[in-house]
Amino acid sequence: MEVTRLFDILDRYLQEYPEQKVALAGKVNTEWREYSPKEYYDLVNCISCGLLEDGIKPGDKVALISGNKPEWNMVDMAVMQLGCIIVPVYPTISESDYEYILNHSEAKIAIVEGAKIAEKIKSVSANLQHLQKMYTFNKVEGYPEFAELVENGKNHLNLDKLKELKSAVKPEDCSTIIYTSGTTGTPKGVMLSHKNIVHQIMGIIMTPSPWSKRAFSFLPLCHAYERLLVFMYQYLGMSVYYAQNLGTIAENLREVHPTMMTAVPRVLEKMFDKVYNNGKKLSGMKKKIFYWAIDLAQQYKIQDFERSAWYNFKLKIADKLVYKQIRAGIGAENFDIIVSGAASIQPRIASFFSAIKMPVFEGYGLTETSPVISVSCRKKYGREVGTVGFPLPGIEVKIDKDTNEVMCRGNNVMMGYYKNPELTKEVIDPDGWFHTGDCGYLTEHNQLVLTGRLKNIFKTSFGKYVNPQAIENKFEESPFIENMVVFGENQKFPAALIYPDFSFLKLWCSRHDVEYTDPVDIIKNPTIIARFNRELDKYNAFFGDTEKVKKIKLISDEWSQATGILTPTLKVKRGVVAERYKKEIEELFA
Repeated sequence: MEVTRLFDILDRYLQEYPEQKVALAGKVNTEWREYSPKEYYDLVNCISCGLLEDGIKPGDKVALISGNKPEWNMVDMAVMQLGCIIVPVYPTISESDYEYILNHSEAKIAIVEGAKIAEKIKSVSANLQHLQKMYTFNKVEGYPEFAELVENGKNHLNLDKLKELKSAVKPEDCSTIIYTSGTTGTPKGVMLSHKNIVHQIMGIIMTPSPWSKRAFSFLPLCHAYERLLVFMYQYLGMSVYYAQNLGTIAENLREVHPTMMTAVPRVLEKMFDKVYNNGKKLSGMKKKIFYWAIDLAQQYKIQDFERSAWYNFKLKIADKLVYKQIRAGIGAENFDIIVSGAASIQPRIASFFSAIKMPVFEGYGLTETSPVISVSCRKKYGREVGTVGFPLPGIEVKIDKDTNEVMCRGNNVMMGYYKNPELTKEVIDPDGWFHTGDCGYLTEHNQLVLTGRLKNIFKTSFGKYVNPQAIENKFEESPFIENMVVFGENQKFPAALIYPDFSFLKLWCSRHDVEYTDPVDIIKNPTIIARFNRELDKYNAFFGDTEKVKKIKLISDEWSQATGILTPTLKVKRGVVAERYKKEIEELFA
C-alpha cells in the first residue's frame, strides 16, 4: 500500500502486518501495556472524533507536551488525519518558552503529561491568546483527563466524516510545526509537510534488516530524529517499546530484548563506561581476557575488507569469551543496529559496539531537513568511522568552496519557518539550497564528513582560525571529561571550561587513595588538577600550536537539561555557558 501522508502508515500497518501482535508498548507501574495494531488504529479514530467534538477543524494546531508513551503516537496520528497540525513540545522547557510556543503556534488544544507541565502552563495562562482547552495524560485536579477525550470520541464516532477529512489532506500540506530547541535564540517553528517526512521514511527503510522486528525508544519523540525513526518502525511493522525514563534504560533493555534502537553518543559512552568499569570487578586471568577483548573491540574496522583474517579469528574468540556476556547483560542478544545521531560519536565507541555485534550507524541532519541529510548504510563504504554516510536518495549535497559549509537540496528541505519568511530566506537560497551552518567535506567515496559549526569557528588575536568543536570532540574522548567548551575569540590562545565526569572521577579517586567529598571540593584538589593537566598535555598533542588549549577551568555546577545547559539531545548550549560563566572565562584570559 502506498503511503503519501503520514497517517497512511496506520492503514498500511493493518493491511501489511496482520500477524503483528504488538505495535506500541509502554510500561505502566511494573507491567508493560501493549497495544495491537488494531487497538492502536481504533484509539486514533476515537481521539480524532473527540477533537472534532471539541471544535477542532482542519488547519488548527494541537500542542503535545509529554514524554514518550504509546499515547503520544496516537495523538500524533489522530491530529494529522484530521488535516490539523501537531505541535510537539519538549516537556522540560521554561514557562516563558511554553508561553511563546503556544502563542506563536496558535495552538487551540494542548495535551500534556501531568501536573508539572500543567502548572507551568497555568502560570502563564493569562497571556495565552489561543489556547482553549488542556487535557492531561495523568490525573490533575481541575483539568479533563485524556481518557475523557478518548471516551467522548468513542461515543461520537463518525468514520464517514473521518474518511472525508483524511481524503482531503494532500501530501504537500503541513503535518507538523517543530520548534527547534537549539543552543541559542528564540525557538523557530519549522514547518514540515507530510511529503517531507514520507520521503525521509522511504530513504531509510533499507537501514534495518528484514528480521529486525522489535525497537526500543528512549530519545524524546518531540525531536524530529526519534520521531522519524518511530514512523519508520511502524512502516516496517515493527513493535516499539518505550523506556520509562532515562534512568531505567538499562533495566528496560533487559526486559524488552530489542533488535534495534536509536541513541546519542553520550548515552553510548555511558554504556561503554559501565561495561569497562564492570571489568574492574574481575581478577586474575578473567580480568586480563576481558580487557584484551575490550581493547580488541576498539580497534575494529567497520568495513569487512579492512579487517585481517587473524583479527577476525581473535574477534570470534573474544565474542565467545566476553562479547556474548556483554550483550546478554545489556539485553541485546539478537541485535541488528544502533542509529546514532545529534552529535559526532567517538571512533573507539563506534568500533566497540560494532565489534560486539551492536553495529553503530551514524546519521546527520537538522529539524529543517526533516531531519536526515545522510546516514550510514550497508553498501560498500556506507559505514565508515568518522563519516555520517552517504546522502539519502533524492537529496543533493554540496560544499561551499569558500566556507566549507554543507548545503543540501531536495524533498527533505522544510516548507519554511512558521510566520517568518525573512528568516526562511536567510537559510534557503533562491536555488533551493538549504544552508546548514555546519562545515564539512565529501570524501572520494561521497561520504559526508563533518568538521564543526560555522558560527562556532573563531579567530585568535594572531589571526588564526580555530575550530573549537574539533578540539572538544577529541578531548571528550578522555574518561575524565564529560563536556568541554573551548573559547578564544580575539584572544592569544584557546582556553576551556571542563565539566568532569564525576562518576568516573569518583572511581579514580577510590583507586588512587584520594579522598572524594563532593564536586565543589574535588575540583580544587591539587592532585586532581594535576591529573587534568596531564590529560591536557595528552590531547593537545593532536593539535597545532595555535589550536592547543593553554588553560582550563574545572566546573562543579551540574551541566544538564534541568540546569538549562544541555539540550534534550544532550548538546551543550555554548551561548548559555558563555553567559553563565562570564567571570570564569575572563579569568582564563586575564
